[in-house]
Amino acid sequence: MFVDQVKVFVKGGDGGNGVVAYRREKYVPMGGPAGGDGGKGADVIFQVEEGLRTLMDFRYQRHFKAKRGEHGMSKNQHGKAAEPMVVKVPPGTIVTDVNTGEVIADLTQHGQQKVIAKGGRGGRGNSRFATPANPAPEISENGEPGQERDIMLELKVLADVGLVGFPSVGKSTLLSVVSSAKPKIGEYHFTTIVPNLGVVETEDNRSFVMADLPGLIEGAHQGIGLGHQFLRHIERTRVIVHVIDMSALEGRDPYEDYLTINSELKEYNLRLTERPQIIVANKMDIPEAEDNLEAFKEKLQDDVPIFPISAITRQGLRDLLFTIADLIETTPEFPLDVVEEDEASKRVLYRHEKAESDFFISRDSEGAFVLTGDKIEKLFKMTNIERDESIKRFARQMRGMGIDDALRELGAKHGDIVKLLEFEFEFIE
Repeated sequence: MFVDQVKVFVKGGDGGNGVVAYRREKYVPMGGPAGGDGGKGADVIFQVEEGLRTLMDFRYQRHFKAKRGEHGMSKNQHGKAAEPMVVKVPPGTIVTDVNTGEVIADLTQHGQQKVIAKGGRGGRGNSRFATPANPAPEISENGEPGQERDIMLELKVLADVGLVGFPSVGKSTLLSVVSSAKPKIGEYHFTTIVPNLGVVETEDNRSFVMADLPGLIEGAHQGIGLGHQFLRHIERTRVIVHVIDMSALEGRDPYEDYLTINSELKEYNLRLTERPQIIVANKMDIPEAEDNLEAFKEKLQDDVPIFPISAITRQGLRDLLFTIADLIETTPEFPLDVVEEDEASKRVLYRHEKAESDFFISRDSEGAFVLTGDKIEKLFKMTNIERDESIKRFARQMRGMGIDDALRELGAKHGDIVKLLEFEFEFIE
């Protein structure tokens, strides 16, 4: 099964916890704190593996959670950092954050890597908190939580040439005779339901990758038919080969077919019109095709080269392949996302913007105050609530963030319940 789009969840490893420990040796009086730091959590790294062709594996495993770092140990021994979690993806994979829409990575080259979810840093042991005023602290940190995010993986096939056209115009047949690919061929529409790739080699030993894309129909850019699922795959191609059935055996007008397909490509992505296009007049072995080709040339107003061929008899294929190879050599790659830079965009504008709040306070149905926010939740998760000094430190951090004053402004009184994650506290004046 060909899978080219899938949503998965990734989470970097949590950092290891720091530890509270003291140096106790026979001849070392007042040895002091000796708690080591936790190790760093593992990153989730996506790596391109050229042997893969689809995202099929991600249909069965949609959650990737990396290992956490080792906890710190006594005698100031730090925990070991966890090994990165490497996930293999096929070339042409685009990774997008589901919540923000940001493109995280465009993975195209074999061996290319990108950190998708960072592991958390290790928590500090009590030796890190020693000061002249408190030489033997009982404070340690838990490891920082690893980054977690929902991502969308989208595969855009890496091919130099894309075959487009209506169903049953002979795209699969053409690919099968010019390469070693074995696409499914049949006398009915939408025989091809997945993109097929083939390596084509010309007589002068030049080679390129050709993709046979499922047939397009009118309205494909709006989701009609099968072709809309695979229009994304043509975005990477350098040359578009437009295959047209000149025999008109199905009763369609070749010129109308040409206009319809080009309109669909334009509606899907206007930048597709920048790519060089070649018209392949297929099925020229059928008697009516010559007359239809003459009528087609009279109507054609675009300056597009036309190659009459017959995929079945291999007529005209040699010149067609030479022309495609020449075009590929002179056509640059088209980046997926082009950022237009002008002089104005290079100027830096400084202005004051109100910073986003580190916390948010709301009320639940029972009247309790509910405290939320990435920063405050992260601080709490890194607090070792088994140690009184760590809890007091967290209380000071909350006061420094202005949470106490914000609760008072909202009417919080002594003894009111404050909820943070799954824990409850009492507000104390």
